[in-house]
Amino acid sequence: MGGVLSSVLGGGGGEEAVAGNESEQSRVMKFSSSARWQLHFNEIKESSKLLVVDFSASWCGPCRMIEPAFIAMSAKFTDVEFVKLDVDELPDVAKEFNVTGMPTFVLVKNGKEIERIVGARKDELEKKVLKHRA
Repeated sequence: MGGVLSSVLGGGGGEEAVAGNESEQSRVMKFSSSARWQLHFNEIKESSKLLVVDFSASWCGPCRMIEPAFIAMSAKFTDVEFVKLDVDELPDVAKEFNVTGMPTFVLVKNGKEIERIVGARKDELEKKVLKHRA
């Protein structure tokens, strides 16, 4: 049964922490299975915890440029959930969230989008996280 469930949910793992530098443990979760992402999203939308989703792509220069800042924010704001989704791995999720440019950061609370930032705008992202995390 576990093998069947595992294959339905996208094999082993399916989620992992995004690697930061050696000295800091990243709190950013990365999902490469739509089913695992959906399970996680369904779980968190029951809480009032702020969720920040980074829609990016491996080939996107601005995405790579802001990644260290995103990882640093995850370490700074431990009461906020940070998730990174690759639009090439999860095109259905990107479409569901109407992502048209990258990086796109979607802030979600109680399962509803409350803010969106398109582009590698670190200061604006941090301001919005501060505003909505309480």
